[in-house]
Amino acid sequence: MLTMQDALARLTAYWTDQGCLVVQPMNTEVGAGTLNPATFLRVLGPEPWRVVYVEPSVRPDDSRYGENPNRLQTHTQLQVILKPDPGNPQELYLGSLTALGIDVAAHDVRFVEDNWASPALGAWGLGWEVWLDGLEITQFTYFQQAGGINLDPPSVEITYGIERIIMALQGVTHFKDIAYAGGVSYGEVFGQAEYEMSRYYLDDADVATNRQLLELYAAEAQRLIDEGLPVPAHTYVLKCSHAFNVLDSRGAVSTADRAAEFARMRRLAGDVARLWMARRDELGHPLGLVSPLPPAAAFEAAPAGDTPRTLVFEVGTEEMPPSEARAARAHVQRELTERLGGTRLAHGDVRVHATPRRLIAVVTEVVAREQDHVRTVKGPKAGAPAKAVEGFARSQGVPVESLETAELNGVQHLVVRRPEAGRAAPAVLADVLARVAGSLRSAKNMRWNDPQLAFTRPIRWLVALWGDEVVPLAVSALLAGRETRVLRTAAQPAISVASAETFMETLAVNGIVADAEDRRELIVTGAQDLVWNTGRIDVTGESALIDQITYLVEQPTPLLGTFDEKYLELPAAVLTTVMRKHQRYLPVRDADGTLLPMFVTVANGPVDVERVRTGNEAVLRARYEDAAFFYRADRQIPLAAMRDKLQRLTFTDKLGSMADRAARIAELAGSLAPRPSATLERAAQLVKFDLGSQLVTEMTSLAGVMARDYALNAGETPAVAQAVYEAELPRSAGDDLPASVPGALLSLADRLDLVAGLAATVGLPTGSSDPFAVRRAVLGLLAVHRAHPELTGIDLTAALAAAGALQPVEVPAAVLADAGEFLAKRLEQVLVEEGHPVDRVRAVLPHAGRPSFADLLLAQLGRLIADPQFLALAEAIQRARRIVPDGTPAGYDPAVLKEPAEVTLHETVQAVRAELPADADLSRFTTVAGPLTTPVNAFFDDVFVMADDPALRAARLGLLATVRDLGAGLLDWPQLRL
Repeated sequence: MLTMQDALARLTAYWTDQGCLVVQPMNTEVGAGTLNPATFLRVLGPEPWRVVYVEPSVRPDDSRYGENPNRLQTHTQLQVILKPDPGNPQELYLGSLTALGIDVAAHDVRFVEDNWASPALGAWGLGWEVWLDGLEITQFTYFQQAGGINLDPPSVEITYGIERIIMALQGVTHFKDIAYAGGVSYGEVFGQAEYEMSRYYLDDADVATNRQLLELYAAEAQRLIDEGLPVPAHTYVLKCSHAFNVLDSRGAVSTADRAAEFARMRRLAGDVARLWMARRDELGHPLGLVSPLPPAAAFEAAPAGDTPRTLVFEVGTEEMPPSEARAARAHVQRELTERLGGTRLAHGDVRVHATPRRLIAVVTEVVAREQDHVRTVKGPKAGAPAKAVEGFARSQGVPVESLETAELNGVQHLVVRRPEAGRAAPAVLADVLARVAGSLRSAKNMRWNDPQLAFTRPIRWLVALWGDEVVPLAVSALLAGRETRVLRTAAQPAISVASAETFMETLAVNGIVADAEDRRELIVTGAQDLVWNTGRIDVTGESALIDQITYLVEQPTPLLGTFDEKYLELPAAVLTTVMRKHQRYLPVRDADGTLLPMFVTVANGPVDVERVRTGNEAVLRARYEDAAFFYRADRQIPLAAMRDKLQRLTFTDKLGSMADRAARIAELAGSLAPRPSATLERAAQLVKFDLGSQLVTEMTSLAGVMARDYALNAGETPAVAQAVYEAELPRSAGDDLPASVPGALLSLADRLDLVAGLAATVGLPTGSSDPFAVRRAVLGLLAVHRAHPELTGIDLTAALAAAGALQPVEVPAAVLADAGEFLAKRLEQVLVEEGHPVDRVRAVLPHAGRPSFADLLLAQLGRLIADPQFLALAEAIQRARRIVPDGTPAGYDPAVLKEPAEVTLHETVQAVRAELPADADLSRFTTVAGPLTTPVNAFFDDVFVMADDPALRAARLGLLATVRDLGAGLLDWPQLRL
């Protein structure tokens, strides 16, 4: 059996063979190997650096007294830094697993998107968590920034979770049972320390002492920075971090404390980073300088034949995030189509495919040469002065006598005709493909060892073939060829492709399913086949997850796994959240939709099915044990104690804690309520309380779901429990909406608070960026209001102002106006997408603050649009509106009116005004105001509005303005197209 001690030795030996130095763990507590100066400082600057070391990583908040089988306050990391990126770090990493005795061809080893950031250190990077049969065993990151400084060159960080790896390899279910060395268990070596340090961090650490230590350490760090000593200064920044973590584990950090301390540590870390770089520069960079990769040199293309051939262009990458792969596919389709269209190269269809590791463009029937072309160069107008003509001819290198005249845009110009021979296809395609490759961008770009390229993940190879010929394409340091890569576990992971026409077949023969629709079909049919006689996969309900899995694998291999039925005692939402979010497993249900104790996972490529199934089952068992541990612990905590923990959770730096936010939601919901409600009052006291639970801390998507469960367990009424759950709805587009009025009021208040606060502090979203999901909150507001006509009296625009008044920051009137406009635009978009005519939607938009009332008006418009009485009334109002100058007030002296038609109209207007209720809807308005039509038409037939007498003219215009304004608050009448 491979012991933990052996594993550490083997990994260290492997990486030293790859040129890494061995250094020692940090001599003060660190939360991760990243904080050791061998990483944090050494990734800065231009010096090369390769290192491997073991780092005991101390995280007080993970203390569990040694009782949780998978959670420790001190766990063991093995840290590797490769600077610069060697170009093949993933392959080197897989070699390290082989060194541990792991058969990577038999196991399902996958790189799954997981980006890393440490705001307190001003550091971030992009990369993956590495899965071994579903178990996260390694964090793999390309560092992009540290101490707020962009890294050049970027470094590769590989962080192994040693306890996890060894538990999987040894088949044990508790860290204490790990064989640390021959005849010695992990628990025997570290069990006492794990318990006692957990006691210290959770129960016994003196808050006053640690607060004093925090201030002392911060002051010393600053003094050392001032002295120009970055290494000891960094040590004291680490001591600050640990003292803060101890205070946090003791519940002694407020929202304001957290924001202030993060800001201080970020500043100190930035100062240390800049000082370190300056000192290394002063020392002349003793380890040397990293040399950038030289640009690739394109070769001469072979002479092109005469026959049209297929073009294949493959951009080979390391594993792209699913959303980025889809976006990149669309980008390449668009970019390649447009750029080919800008050439004179005739071609057939353009098709683009994407997998996690490649983008493939296939263009059929690309001709061998461009058509010859005569280019017209425009010169001065015909008849221009001689000097202008001579200058144009001289600039074109031709005699004046050779200039021709041509009509361009209806004007005669002197021109030069230049015959241009069409270029051969390979030369044209090289230019086009270089621009396509260089244009690749993502929502968040990264850099690697390439001196120019930036993309969502490193681009490692290019294939560009026109028929049998390699297109002479060079992009930065990459040179296109005919060699592609298949599964890393294949006997021959890199293969040569004979021609563009055989490219897709070559990939397919080697197991790569390039088309996403084909992969999806294999996943769905494979999963359904596995469970057909026992259950079913909810393909529609799991559509988003299936779409994601489609871009996590290149060769789908569905596997059926099971778990112990005892875990079905946990809430179904807990089970499915673990499966979907953490493991990307497809839940299996019976015909009634009830969960069965099984799941489908999708491996990548051929694997040892039993081994991979067993590994995934063990991972899910551990996840469920964690969830059960948290669930049992949470249900023993009083709701008030859980709610008190919200004081320690930050909403945003400027908007206070989650406790502050919950209090604002409660107050706002009460003020919005049309009548007192004991259910609402109690639910408002509890809103958001489950954010203080361990289970929701681990799985935030369970917020609300666990609130209902814990509230019922604590003896709250079903109505209160349901309202606290519904406060979180809707969580996404198409999600359930609150069914109860108390739940709807809390949901509205939640989203109003979020929109008002964030609009004032970070601004409303623009473009596609919406990091705080403000759009989703506004769409939720609209959906909830529309679902509850009994709340139609609530004006969301006024409610936004009420929410703004409760914020801890000023919410200016201009911000509220912008938020109201933002809400109106979202409502317009929603209603148009539902199929309502644009003119009617815009006519009801004055009621955007009351979307349920806008719905009522739209429904009534849909009926009344065929009602002759309404059409005649609308035309009468529009007629009055057209003749009355803008700004004319609705008021007049009736005594001035003498003509029978105008007197009749006056009397009818007065009768309508007397009968028309203030809250009339469109149907009621039509019934009451309908009698106006005949008097209005008679008025226009018999009365000259613009009389010479100013008093009479004013009275007539005022009378028409009164008609105009009768329905002014009901519809935006000019928008209607009747």
